[in-house]
Order: sequence, then C-alpha cells, then structure tokens
Amino acid sequence: MTQMDYKYSLLGSVVDDYRKRPLLLQVDDTPMNLFAVLEVKREAPRRWSTLSCFRKVRVYSFLFGLAVMFLIMASYILTGDKKGLILTPSPYHFSGLVSPGPFAFNLSSVKDYAHIKLVVKSIASKVEFRSSRQLPELKGLVNSEPHMFSVIPRKFLPGVKNPCWYEEYTGNITSDPYRTNLYARYSRRFRTVFQQLRNTFREHLFHQDGKLYRLRCLPYFYIIGQPKCGTTDLYDRLRLHPDVKFTTFKEPHWWTRKRFGIIRLSEGFHDRYPVEDYLDLFDQAAYQIQGNLTANASGAPGRPSIIIGEASASTMWDNNAWVYFYDNTTEGEPPFLIQDFVHALQPDARFIVMLRDPVERLYSDYLYFGIANKSAEDFHEKVSESLQLFEGCLMEYTMRSCVYNTTVNNAMPVRLQVGLYIVYLMDWLTVFSRDQILVLRLEDHASNRKYTMHRVFDFLNLGPLTKQIESEITRSPASNTRRPADKNLGPMLPITKEILRDFYTPFNEKLAKLLRNDSFLWENNSKL
Repeated sequence: MTQMDYKYSLLGSVVDDYRKRPLLLQVDDTPMNLFAVLEVKREAPRRWSTLSCFRKVRVYSFLFGLAVMFLIMASYILTGDKKGLILTPSPYHFSGLVSPGPFAFNLSSVKDYAHIKLVVKSIASKVEFRSSRQLPELKGLVNSEPHMFSVIPRKFLPGVKNPCWYEEYTGNITSDPYRTNLYARYSRRFRTVFQQLRNTFREHLFHQDGKLYRLRCLPYFYIIGQPKCGTTDLYDRLRLHPDVKFTTFKEPHWWTRKRFGIIRLSEGFHDRYPVEDYLDLFDQAAYQIQGNLTANASGAPGRPSIIIGEASASTMWDNNAWVYFYDNTTEGEPPFLIQDFVHALQPDARFIVMLRDPVERLYSDYLYFGIANKSAEDFHEKVSESLQLFEGCLMEYTMRSCVYNTTVNNAMPVRLQVGLYIVYLMDWLTVFSRDQILVLRLEDHASNRKYTMHRVFDFLNLGPLTKQIESEITRSPASNTRRPADKNLGPMLPITKEILRDFYTPFNEKLAKLLRNDSFLWENNSKL
C-alpha cells in the first residue's frame, strides 16, 4: 500500500455520522447548567408550498439568529484559550458537567472567596495517584496506526547515534517529492525551506544495486513540555550546539495534533498528516548525518555524531484527540497515549521536560493568548469557572479520567490541567525508564543557565564545547519572554494565587516525592 493509496478514517464512524453529532455550546449566565446542547440537523431539501416555505424560513431564521447569539457568547469565553474544539462534535460527554456540583457560586463574582475555597477543598479530597496504568498491547497499537508502523522499521542503522534508516525511493526522480506534504501546504512560513529541500533532494539519493535510497531519521530526543515553561529558550540555546539539529521549525505537533488532522484548534479536523510528512521535516538534519556517514566510509575523519531534536511542548500532556479516534474504555480513560506509540517505535528515545511553578505558568498562559479585555479580575473569573468544571467532573469520574477528558479540557477557559505535571509524568514513566527523562525547572534555568545547559549536554551525551561556543549558548538573552503590554497588566490577584496554590499543592507534593526534590513544591517561588 503506497502513501497515496492510504487514507485515514474515524474509528467506528463515517464522516456523515460524525457531522451530525451535536455541538457543545457554553452558556455564560446559567449557574445551574453550564452547558447547553444545540442539535444541528442537516436534511435534504424538499418541495414546499410558498406559504409553508415562507413560514419555515422565518422559523429557521429565528433559530439561526438564536444559534449565532449563543456562538458569540461562547466565543467570548473560548477565544482566549483558542479551544475551538469545544465546537467540534464529541462522542464522549460527561453527565457530571451538567451540574456544577454541591458548591455552586456566582462565576461573575470575584468576591465569592469562601465558595471557591470549598470547591478546591472538594477537589483535594478526591485527588488520588495510581501506581501504574494498564499498558496496551503492541498488537493494539499497530492495529490503530498500521501505516505508521509499516513505514518506520524496528531497527535503525548501526554505528549511528541518531535513529536513522535507508528507505527505498520508488517515486519519479523528476517529480516534486514534497508536493503532497501537508506541512508545506498549510505553513506558508516554511515553504521556502521546502523549496530548498526540493532543489537538493536528488543529489542526496543513495544509489545501490540499481536502486535509489533516501536516508530517513527520527529524533534522538524530544523536548516534550510544558508550554510557558521555557521550552523555547531551551530550544534556541540547544540549536547553537554544533552537533544538535532540529526539525525545520520548532513545534511540528505531529504526535498530538497533526497526525489526527488538527491544524488549528479553532478549525476542527482536516486531513490527517501521514508519518511521511513528519519525517520530511528531518531531511535537512538527515543530509548532514548522511554526509558524516559518507566521510567515515571514505576514511576521512568525520565529525562527532549529530543528533536530532524535536520540541513540541504539547507532546507530554495533549491527548485530547483520543476520544475521536479510539474506543472508549469503561472508566473514560484513553486506551492509548502518545508515549505508547513513541515507545513502540523508539524504546531508547530521550525526553526533556521543563517545568515551572504551575500557578505562575497558568497566568503566563492566560496572558499569552490574544484575547480582549485581559485583566487580573478576568483571570480570576476564568480560574473560578475552570475549577468548578473540574470539580464537577470529579463528582462522577476518577481524577485521571478528568485530566484526560477532552470535553472538560476544551470547556475550561484556562488550561488548569496542563499544570498537573505529576499525572502526565507518572504515565510517561509507565513506558520509559527514569533515566530517559530529564526534568528541569524554569526557575533554576533562569538563575543559572550554565548549570542547566550542562545537565542537558550530559543527558544527551554531547561532547565538550569550546569556551566561545559555550559562552554563546549560556549568555544569550532569554527567548519568548512576556510582552510589554502583558507586563503592564500586573500580577494576578492575591486571592487567585492563594486559590491556585491550594489547588496545585497536592499534585506538587507528589511530584516532589517522585523526583526526590523539594524544589518542585515551589514553596519559595521567585517571580519570573
């Protein structure tokens, strides 16, 4: 089966059925019912009489206007976090979301402090950490993604540090090898890069026994999270290392989004990106590795082994697409996680996690997205609403199922769940060993970049650097800092910080215990 012949489809549903499912709309001013379900029916046109047609047109116009009003109300809340998937039909709705739980309060009131504290206390009483989860069998993973497993081999080239292999090229040598690549189609910023790859593609083909081969590579390491925790700064510094190469751009988001057809969260689903499109992003680095192999084969001294990195900050936590493509489990938890597939293909891969005080991370996350009327008071209201949604889910389901619940995640105005680091880390450690995951703190990186970068170099088994290159890597200014306009908004309200501190504390305590490092309690957090 060729790439052109292969087509993905939704599991257990045809496209027409998928389009007929209900849309979730959030209602702002209804304290006893946070959600309303608007059923959208698509019927074939019929022959109506003139009078009947006129009456029905008026009815449908009224309903359409009503729907638009609800959409505007919902978008006011949702655009801040770019969670357009809330408007995407979900087959997995939680009845626990219908009721706000026993501690209902006025979401528009900043002063309803006692009630919010009760919600946080209720959440804390339901926090539990399982020792391990039930791992899926390899057969189940292969059956869910047969094309991906048919393209990537189980063994890589010996003597090469980075996972690479030679793939026979059967296409027309005069045609454009990237003509179907969806990254090139939808990402205008990177079309220039793909044009350069087109111009040099043929000269990098390897000839042997009358056949043509191209070198394919996966990353040696992944920077997997978390957002607003300094991953961009780490990425920019690692790019300065002569033996580290990355994809053609920082965040492909293939494992979590693109392979499911998610381009932008506000647009629903598009065509799924096949694994070949993802592998194309490593071609520039693969060419350098290939040059190193050629030099060593000819007896010339080669450079130290080049390694490739990938830096999508969604990889650690974002499993929101699972509910649309995989069968539900009895407890509402995803049967497959991102790390299950990565481990099945790359059991020796390495991962870097950069974490930050989850309270400060959430506020930075809120400020990052371009919503109107941002303020400390607005942030407080969004936090209050998100806490109640999470607590409502916990009334009926386990903590882990609520963390991975797509409906809850898309409904929360702020991404509370991203700061629950321990939940994700424990699940990653069910398939990868502790020495394959390096966990850093942004606070330590900000105060001593040289120390954290040396830890990264050692973790990736990189050779020593000259003092000049090391100085360039460690002394360059920080990347992706807060915008001046956002700084002018000032800090969050003290009561918001206290509420969030209480919410995250039990999760931080478990994280610190797992990592045997009390600094992950963030008790003496320095403001960044």
